[in-house]
Amino acid sequence: MRSVKCDALALLACGLLLPALALANDISPSAMASENAGTFSFGPSVAQDTLEQYRGGSIMKSEAISNGLLQDATAVNVATGNNSITDGAFAHAVGLPIVIQNSGANVLIQNSTIVNVQFR
Repeated sequence: MRSVKCDALALLACGLLLPALALANDISPSAMASENAGTFSFGPSVAQDTLEQYRGGSIMKSEAISNGLLQDATAVNVATGNNSITDGAFAHAVGLPIVIQNSGANVLIQNSTIVNVQFR
C-alpha cells in the first residue's frame, strides 16, 4: 500500500509541477492558445531532451504480498460443486474484470491486481 501512496503523490506532484514549469519558462497564454478560433490546443511541443529530464524510467517493481491464514477450520455436511462462467458473461464488461470462484469449503481466497501503465 505504501508504494501506491507514493505513486499517487508523485502523480500529484507532476500535475502541480508541470504548469509551474510552463510559467517559469515564460510560455504566455497567447502562445498556448490555438491559432484557429474555436479549437483547443495543448500549446507548443516540448523538446525531447527536456522530456528526458522528467521521464520516470522503464524499470518497474510490482509486488503484492498476501498474508492470509486459515487455521482450525472444520466443515461438516458441506455440499460443494462445480461453478462455471458461461458464454457472454463478459460481453459488456468494461475495465478490468476480475473473477474469483470458490467451489470448496475452508478456502482462503486472496486476490491482488497490479496494473502498470506506461505512456510513450
